[in-house]
Amino acid sequence: MRYGGRMAWAVAAMMTLLGFNTRPARAADAQQWVVYEGGEGAGKGKHIVFITGDEEYRSEEGLPQLAKILSKHHGFKTTVCFAVDPKTGEIDPNQKSNIPGLAALDSADLLVILTRFRAPPDADMKHVDAYLMAGKPVIGLRTATHAFDGLKAPYEKYNWGYKGPEAVWSQGFGRLVLGETWISHHGGHKSEATRGVFAPDAKGSPLLNGIKDGEIWGPSDVYGVRLPLPGDAKPIILGEVLKRKGPAKDPKEDPFFGMTAEDQAEEGNKKNNPMMPVAWTKSYQLPDGKPGRSFTTTMGSSTDLTNEALRRLLVNAAYDLVGLKVPEKANVEIVGEYKPSAYGFGGAKKGVKPEDQKMP
Repeated sequence: MRYGGRMAWAVAAMMTLLGFNTRPARAADAQQWVVYEGGEGAGKGKHIVFITGDEEYRSEEGLPQLAKILSKHHGFKTTVCFAVDPKTGEIDPNQKSNIPGLAALDSADLLVILTRFRAPPDADMKHVDAYLMAGKPVIGLRTATHAFDGLKAPYEKYNWGYKGPEAVWSQGFGRLVLGETWISHHGGHKSEATRGVFAPDAKGSPLLNGIKDGEIWGPSDVYGVRLPLPGDAKPIILGEVLKRKGPAKDPKEDPFFGMTAEDQAEEGNKKNNPMMPVAWTKSYQLPDGKPGRSFTTTMGSSTDLTNEALRRLLVNAAYDLVGLKVPEKANVEIVGEYKPSAYGFGGAKKGVKPEDQKMP
């Protein structure tokens, strides 16, 4: 028995040499992102990476659903990365510096991002930087206009408020790549919804395939942008600010805060003269990088994605940006159950892990 301790150590050492892991498993050891392999469809062979991580608009709920739609109905392989608590392995939008899985960008054909004021470590940001230097396409939703903050050299230029010596990077990733940074709530936050109407010069765009003018609607408010948008940015959808006709409702009972698609614009509302673009296309090029293209919408909360027309706009944009012919009317049927939470700070669901987001 006196050799028991030595024997146990020897057995453990041998198991390690043979490839067995003798360390007790922890919650954080599980894969901290999710992959939907995709099947048959036009997107087969293409890889889309989704980066979530915001405290307010429930990107951790909305983007997995969009990824499932693109994977199941259209054949794309999709990878979804989350802000994760490294101690528990649970999704936690308040974790601003831990978004595991960004190395997936090395094989990505398209990046879809909805983050807010994130600061991943350099080892992760290098994958974002390499992707954009290669001029690969980007879809930015809602707070992606202010996706990064708190980054240090060499990636501080990505910060939304960047005012450093590299003038081309003024106001960071949002302004350079997407076309705008954070400006304002143009519509009433949690009180004035958005109806999407076609921009005058956008009619006939394949991005609008299968969508009727005025069919896009969401309970998130119109964001302010500076007009005209920079460079060759081209508005696709304008955001009509709507007046809530009914009373405000508790978001626990109604995630739309009492707003509905039947709400109408208030006559004489100066917020609609002119209307703000809420979706646009743009080209971009990082210094010494290759030219690329982006599509941005300042809509995109998880509750916005209950709108079929908005989902179709995003699917159309994905097809277009990876060089595929946009379907006449893309299948955007919800995959599994989708009951998104109301947007707002402190509203993230507790105890959810990336592995819980598996395909139904």
